[in-house]
Amino acid sequence: MTTSEKAIAVQQKKWGWLLLFTSTTTLLCCALPIMLVALGFGAVSAAMFSNFPFLVTLAHHKLWLFSGSALLLALAAWALYRPGRACPTDPVLVAQCESADRWNRRLFIIAAGLWVVGFTAAYLSLPLLGFYEKITGG
Repeated sequence: MTTSEKAIAVQQKKWGWLLLFTSTTTLLCCALPIMLVALGFGAVSAAMFSNFPFLVTLAHHKLWLFSGSALLLALAAWALYRPGRACPTDPVLVAQCESADRWNRRLFIIAAGLWVVGFTAAYLSLPLLGFYEKITGG
């Protein structure tokens, strides 16, 4: 493997982990506290926010957090699924390239799923609850 191929492989791994990290922060700031309160663990949520003050900062800036992570996810989707991507012709490098591609796609799917859960909890849970109460008459 040449030096430039190693550098590209390292850069691809960094992007995958960055995507997973940004999606996880959206889950921590918004989805987890709402889920804990919904399950009756409001005290756990309050203790979590008092012990980890960075969660308050994330929650205050959730619009920027979700926008930035959505942009990163869109860039990752483009990088993973763009036309014209090709692996090297060396059989050993082809196997490594295909393995890295499979792992990158898996990390992307996990990150996108976490982002959807966080977005639903942060922005759609209250409107959906109001809609449900309206149609059930409760």
